Amino acid sequence: MAIEPGTKAPDFTLKDQHGQTVTLSGLRGEKNVVLLFFPFAFTGVCTGELCALRDRLPAFVNDDVQLLAVSNDSQFSLRVFADQEGLSYPLLSDFWPHGEVSRAYGVFDEDKGCAVRGTFIIDKEGVVRWNVVNALPDARDLNDYVTALESL
Repeated sequence: MAIEPGTKAPDFTLKDQHGQTVTLSGLRGEKNVVLLFFPFAFTGVCTGELCALRDRLPAFVNDDVQLLAVSNDSQFSLRVFADQEGLSYPLLSDFWPHGEVSRAYGVFDEDKGCAVRGTFIIDKEGVVRWNVVNALPDARDLNDYVTALESL
């Protein structure tokens, strides 16, 4: 079960596609966070979702907001994927311990071994203010993210 709005977001430290360490609490007090979990790089729906974010990046990476996309792929796979698709925002690897952060947010599918499509809007104080969780084949609507961010 995914963590609900009003819950303190579990802190984490993960490496991005460039090997840089990203810690959620490092953004506290500075930026709202769009924390997006996706199943696998190089797959159709995931590529479509992440490229749609790329195409609307100023709405999701700016002085007030930081987008963090998390999958259970390795850092090296995420690097190739980001380079191939022109993704400049952080793609974080929840590879090892496998799915630890995805599990903390309640979006890890044990049978499939990957995160489902969960998105969490986290405010500057580190509290989840909005979420959506979709099944693996179901893309999310970016307009919902924008509406949730505007309500903060």
